[in-house]
Amino acid sequence: MALDRTALRPYFMLLPAVGIVGLLFGGGLLLALLQSVGLIGLTAAPPSLNAYLAALSNPEFWPALGLSLYIAATATGLSTLLSIGLALLLRQAGRWASFACQITLPIPHLVGVSGILLLLAPSGLIARLACAIGWIQSDQDFPLLVNDPANIGVLLHFLWKETPFMTLILLAALRGIDPAYERQARALGATPWQMFYNVTLPLLKPGILSASLIVFGFIFGAFEVPFLLGSTRPRTLPLLVYRAFTDTDLSKRQEAVALGLLLSVISMLMIAAYLWLTAAKSARSQEA
Repeated sequence: MALDRTALRPYFMLLPAVGIVGLLFGGGLLLALLQSVGLIGLTAAPPSLNAYLAALSNPEFWPALGLSLYIAATATGLSTLLSIGLALLLRQAGRWASFACQITLPIPHLVGVSGILLLLAPSGLIARLACAIGWIQSDQDFPLLVNDPANIGVLLHFLWKETPFMTLILLAALRGIDPAYERQARALGATPWQMFYNVTLPLLKPGILSASLIVFGFIFGAFEVPFLLGSTRPRTLPLLVYRAFTDTDLSKRQEAVALGLLLSVISMLMIAAYLWLTAAKSARSQEA
Protein backbone atom coordinates (compact mmCIF):
# COMPACT_ATOMS: atom_id res chain seq x y z
CA MET A 1 0.00 0.00 0.00
CA ALA A 2 1.55 3.31 -1.13
CA LEU A 3 1.93 6.08 1.36
CA ASP A 4 -0.21 9.15 0.86
CA ARG A 5 2.27 12.01 0.60
CA THR A 6 -0.49 14.57 1.04
CA ALA A 7 -1.45 13.08 4.40
CA LEU A 8 2.18 13.09 5.55
CA ARG A 9 2.85 16.66 4.46
CA PRO A 10 1.73 18.31 7.76
CA TYR A 11 4.06 16.03 9.72
CA PHE A 12 7.01 16.91 7.48
CA MET A 13 6.23 20.62 7.94
CA LEU A 14 6.31 20.16 11.72
CA LEU A 15 9.53 18.13 11.61
CA PRO A 16 12.01 21.07 11.87
CA ALA A 17 10.34 22.58 14.94
CA VAL A 18 9.71 19.21 16.59
CA GLY A 19 13.27 18.13 15.78
CA ILE A 20 14.80 21.19 17.45
CA VAL A 21 12.61 20.82 20.54
CA GLY A 22 13.29 17.09 20.68
CA LEU A 23 17.03 17.60 20.32
CA LEU A 24 17.27 20.24 23.02
CA PHE A 25 14.76 18.72 25.45
CA GLY A 26 15.61 15.08 24.76
CA GLY A 27 19.34 15.77 24.75
CA GLY A 28 19.08 17.53 28.10
CA LEU A 29 17.10 14.65 29.58
CA LEU A 30 19.64 12.14 28.27
CA LEU A 31 22.58 14.05 29.75
CA ALA A 32 20.73 14.39 33.05
CA LEU A 33 19.98 10.67 33.09
CA LEU A 34 23.64 9.81 32.43
CA GLN A 35 24.75 12.16 35.19
CA SER A 36 22.20 10.82 37.67
CA VAL A 37 23.52 7.26 37.32
CA GLY A 38 27.16 8.38 37.50
CA LEU A 39 28.23 7.82 33.90
CA ILE A 40 29.22 11.47 33.56
CA GLY A 41 29.73 14.17 36.16
CA LEU A 42 32.16 15.97 38.42
CA THR A 43 32.84 13.04 40.70
CA ALA A 44 34.19 9.67 39.63
CA ALA A 45 31.92 6.84 40.74
CA PRO A 46 30.71 3.55 39.27
CA PRO A 47 27.24 3.64 37.64
CA SER A 48 24.46 3.04 40.15
CA LEU A 49 21.00 4.12 41.22
CA ASN A 50 22.22 5.39 44.57
CA ALA A 51 21.25 8.96 43.69
CA TYR A 52 17.61 7.95 43.20
CA LEU A 53 17.62 5.93 46.40
CA ALA A 54 19.09 8.88 48.29
CA ALA A 55 16.50 11.23 46.76
CA LEU A 56 13.56 9.00 47.67
CA SER A 57 14.88 8.35 51.17
CA ASN A 58 15.42 12.06 51.80
CA PRO A 59 13.04 12.97 54.68
CA GLU A 60 12.18 16.24 52.89
CA PHE A 61 11.15 14.58 49.62
CA TRP A 62 7.61 13.46 50.46
CA PRO A 63 6.59 16.67 52.31
CA ALA A 64 7.99 18.66 49.37
CA LEU A 65 6.04 16.54 46.89
CA GLY A 66 2.87 16.94 48.92
CA LEU A 67 3.30 20.72 49.13
CA SER A 68 3.94 21.00 45.39
CA LEU A 69 0.82 18.97 44.64
CA TYR A 70 -1.23 21.06 47.08
CA ILE A 71 -0.15 24.36 45.54
CA ALA A 72 -0.56 23.16 41.95
CA ALA A 73 -3.95 21.51 42.51
CA THR A 74 -5.39 24.34 44.60
CA ALA A 75 -4.21 27.14 42.32
CA THR A 76 -5.32 25.28 39.18
CA GLY A 77 -8.73 24.42 40.62
CA LEU A 78 -9.45 27.95 41.83
CA SER A 79 -8.16 29.47 38.58
CA THR A 80 -10.38 27.13 36.58
CA LEU A 81 -13.52 28.05 38.53
CA LEU A 82 -12.80 31.78 38.30
CA SER A 83 -11.94 31.50 34.61
CA ILE A 84 -15.19 29.70 33.77
CA GLY A 85 -17.21 32.40 35.53
CA LEU A 86 -15.28 35.23 33.88
CA ALA A 87 -15.52 33.63 30.44
CA LEU A 88 -19.30 33.30 30.80
CA LEU A 89 -19.57 36.95 31.89
CA LEU A 90 -17.37 38.21 29.05
CA ARG A 91 -18.79 35.94 26.37
CA GLN A 92 -20.88 38.67 24.75
CA ALA A 93 -18.28 41.39 25.27
CA GLY A 94 -16.27 42.88 22.44
CA ARG A 95 -12.62 42.49 21.59
CA TRP A 96 -11.66 44.50 24.64
CA ALA A 97 -12.36 41.43 26.79
CA SER A 98 -9.72 39.35 25.01
CA PHE A 99 -7.30 42.26 25.20
CA ALA A 100 -7.93 42.68 28.93
CA CYS A 101 -7.15 38.98 29.52
CA GLN A 102 -3.76 39.46 27.85
CA ILE A 103 -2.61 42.37 30.02
CA THR A 104 -0.99 40.16 32.68
CA LEU A 105 0.58 37.71 30.21
CA PRO A 106 3.76 39.70 29.40
CA ILE A 107 4.34 40.65 33.06
CA PRO A 108 7.21 38.53 34.47
CA HIS A 109 6.50 36.48 37.55
CA LEU A 110 9.23 38.30 39.45
CA VAL A 111 7.39 41.59 38.90
CA GLY A 112 4.19 39.98 40.20
CA VAL A 113 6.06 38.66 43.23
CA SER A 114 7.36 42.16 43.94
CA GLY A 115 3.80 43.49 43.78
CA ILE A 116 2.55 40.83 46.19
CA LEU A 117 5.32 41.66 48.64
CA LEU A 118 4.65 45.40 48.43
CA LEU A 119 0.93 44.82 49.03
CA LEU A 120 0.66 41.88 51.42
CA ALA A 121 3.85 41.83 53.47
CA PRO A 122 3.51 42.80 57.17
CA SER A 123 5.15 46.12 56.26
CA GLY A 124 3.30 46.39 52.94
CA LEU A 125 0.80 48.93 51.68
CA ILE A 126 -2.36 47.16 52.90
CA ALA A 127 -0.91 46.64 56.39
CA ARG A 128 0.08 50.30 56.62
CA LEU A 129 -3.36 51.44 55.46
CA ALA A 130 -5.05 49.15 57.99
CA CYS A 131 -2.81 50.53 60.71
CA ALA A 132 -3.51 54.13 59.67
CA ILE A 133 -7.28 53.52 59.68
CA GLY A 134 -7.06 51.91 63.10
CA TRP A 135 -8.07 48.35 62.21
CA ILE A 136 -4.80 47.05 63.68
CA GLN A 137 -2.51 48.51 66.34
CA SER A 138 0.69 48.03 64.34
CA ASP A 139 1.67 46.60 60.99
CA GLN A 140 2.97 43.52 62.78
CA ASP A 141 -0.62 42.65 63.73
CA PHE A 142 -1.40 42.16 60.05
CA PRO A 143 -1.98 38.46 59.19
CA LEU A 144 0.99 36.70 57.64
CA LEU A 145 0.22 36.25 53.94
CA VAL A 146 3.73 35.78 52.55
CA ASN A 147 6.17 33.07 53.56
CA ASP A 148 3.30 31.59 55.57
CA PRO A 149 2.71 27.85 56.18
CA ALA A 150 -0.47 27.86 54.03
CA ASN A 151 1.36 29.54 51.11
CA ILE A 152 -1.46 32.04 50.68
CA GLY A 153 0.81 34.54 48.96
CA VAL A 154 1.89 31.90 46.44
CA LEU A 155 -1.72 30.97 45.69
CA LEU A 156 -2.78 34.60 45.32
CA HIS A 157 0.05 35.26 42.89
CA PHE A 158 -0.80 32.26 40.73
CA LEU A 159 -4.50 33.18 40.77
CA TRP A 160 -3.67 36.71 39.63
CA LYS A 161 -1.33 35.44 36.92
CA GLU A 162 -3.05 32.31 35.61
CA THR A 163 -6.75 33.24 35.78
CA PRO A 164 -6.57 35.72 32.86
CA PHE A 165 -4.59 33.17 30.83
CA MET A 166 -7.20 30.46 31.38
CA THR A 167 -10.03 32.94 30.79
CA LEU A 168 -8.53 33.82 27.41
CA ILE A 169 -8.51 30.16 26.36
CA LEU A 170 -12.02 29.46 27.67
CA LEU A 171 -13.38 32.66 26.12
CA ALA A 172 -12.14 31.55 22.71
CA ALA A 173 -13.67 28.10 23.27
CA LEU A 174 -17.00 29.60 24.37
CA ARG A 175 -17.21 31.86 21.33
CA GLY A 176 -16.60 28.84 19.13
CA ILE A 177 -19.66 26.99 20.44
CA ASP A 178 -22.64 27.05 18.10
CA PRO A 179 -25.42 29.05 19.82
CA ALA A 180 -27.97 26.70 18.25
CA TYR A 181 -27.27 24.08 20.92
CA GLU A 182 -28.18 26.44 23.73
CA ARG A 183 -31.21 27.80 21.88
CA GLN A 184 -32.47 24.25 21.44
CA ALA A 185 -31.97 23.54 25.15
CA ARG A 186 -33.93 26.66 26.07
CA ALA A 187 -36.69 25.68 23.65
CA LEU A 188 -36.95 22.31 25.41
CA GLY A 189 -37.46 24.04 28.77
CA ALA A 190 -33.97 23.77 30.27
CA THR A 191 -33.14 26.16 33.10
CA PRO A 192 -29.96 28.28 32.82
CA TRP A 193 -28.13 25.89 35.18
CA GLN A 194 -29.30 22.81 33.24
CA MET A 195 -28.28 24.44 29.98
CA PHE A 196 -24.82 25.23 31.35
CA TYR A 197 -24.25 21.83 32.97
CA ASN A 198 -25.63 19.64 30.18
CA VAL A 199 -24.78 21.69 27.08
CA THR A 200 -22.18 24.41 27.60
CA LEU A 201 -19.87 22.64 30.06
CA PRO A 202 -19.44 19.43 27.99
CA LEU A 203 -18.62 21.51 24.91
CA LEU A 204 -16.20 23.56 27.00
CA LYS A 205 -14.38 20.55 28.49
CA PRO A 206 -11.59 20.36 25.85
CA GLY A 207 -10.65 23.98 26.54
CA ILE A 208 -10.82 23.45 30.30
CA LEU A 209 -8.67 20.33 30.03
CA SER A 210 -5.96 21.91 27.89
CA ALA A 211 -5.80 25.10 29.97
CA SER A 212 -5.77 23.29 33.32
CA LEU A 213 -3.04 20.90 32.21
CA ILE A 214 -0.81 23.76 31.08
CA VAL A 215 -1.36 25.68 34.31
CA PHE A 216 -0.97 22.64 36.57
CA GLY A 217 2.27 21.56 34.91
CA PHE A 218 3.72 25.05 35.11
CA ILE A 219 2.79 25.63 38.76
CA PHE A 220 4.01 22.18 39.81
CA GLY A 221 7.46 22.94 38.44
CA ALA A 222 7.57 26.65 39.35
CA PHE A 223 10.61 27.78 41.30
CA GLU A 224 10.79 31.55 41.73
CA VAL A 225 7.34 32.15 43.23
CA PRO A 226 7.58 29.52 46.04
CA PHE A 227 11.19 30.58 46.60
CA LEU A 228 10.25 34.21 47.29
CA LEU A 229 6.69 33.91 48.65
CA GLY A 230 6.38 30.36 49.93
CA SER A 231 6.95 28.71 53.28
CA THR A 232 10.45 27.93 54.44
CA ARG A 233 9.45 24.52 55.83
CA PRO A 234 8.50 22.40 54.03
CA ARG A 235 9.87 23.50 50.70
CA THR A 236 8.37 22.66 47.34
CA LEU A 237 10.02 19.99 45.19
CA PRO A 238 11.71 22.48 42.79
CA LEU A 239 13.23 24.26 45.80
CA LEU A 240 14.50 20.93 47.11
CA VAL A 241 16.17 20.32 43.73
CA TYR A 242 17.74 23.79 43.81
CA ARG A 243 19.02 23.31 47.34
CA ALA A 244 20.66 20.00 46.46
CA PHE A 245 22.14 21.36 43.21
CA THR A 246 23.72 24.39 44.92
CA ASP A 247 25.09 22.38 47.85
CA THR A 248 28.82 22.83 48.34
CA ASP A 249 29.15 19.05 48.63
CA LEU A 250 29.64 17.97 45.01
CA SER A 251 28.44 14.47 45.86
CA LYS A 252 24.95 16.00 46.18
CA ARG A 253 24.96 16.94 42.49
CA GLN A 254 23.87 13.46 41.38
CA GLU A 255 21.02 13.51 43.89
CA ALA A 256 19.94 16.94 42.62
CA VAL A 257 19.81 15.70 39.03
CA ALA A 258 17.90 12.61 40.15
CA LEU A 259 15.41 14.82 42.00
CA GLY A 260 14.95 16.92 38.87
CA LEU A 261 14.27 13.85 36.75
CA LEU A 262 11.84 12.53 39.36
CA LEU A 263 10.05 15.89 39.21
CA SER A 264 9.73 15.58 35.43
CA VAL A 265 8.56 11.97 35.60
CA ILE A 266 5.95 12.75 38.25
CA SER A 267 4.62 15.65 36.15
CA MET A 268 4.33 13.47 33.04
CA LEU A 269 2.71 10.60 34.94
CA MET A 270 0.09 12.87 36.50
CA ILE A 271 -0.75 14.44 33.14
CA ALA A 272 -0.96 11.01 31.49
CA ALA A 273 -3.18 9.68 34.29
CA TYR A 274 -5.45 12.72 34.06
CA LEU A 275 -5.78 12.36 30.29
CA TRP A 276 -6.47 8.64 30.63
CA LEU A 277 -9.15 9.15 33.30
CA THR A 278 -10.91 11.89 31.34
CA ALA A 279 -10.77 9.85 28.13
CA ALA A 280 -12.18 6.79 29.91
CA LYS A 281 -14.96 8.89 31.48
CA SER A 282 -15.81 10.42 28.11
CA ALA A 283 -15.93 7.00 26.47
CA ARG A 284 -18.29 5.68 29.18
CA SER A 285 -20.58 8.68 28.81
CA GLN A 286 -20.75 8.20 25.04
CA GLU A 287 -21.59 4.51 25.45
CA ALA A 288 -24.36 5.38 27.90
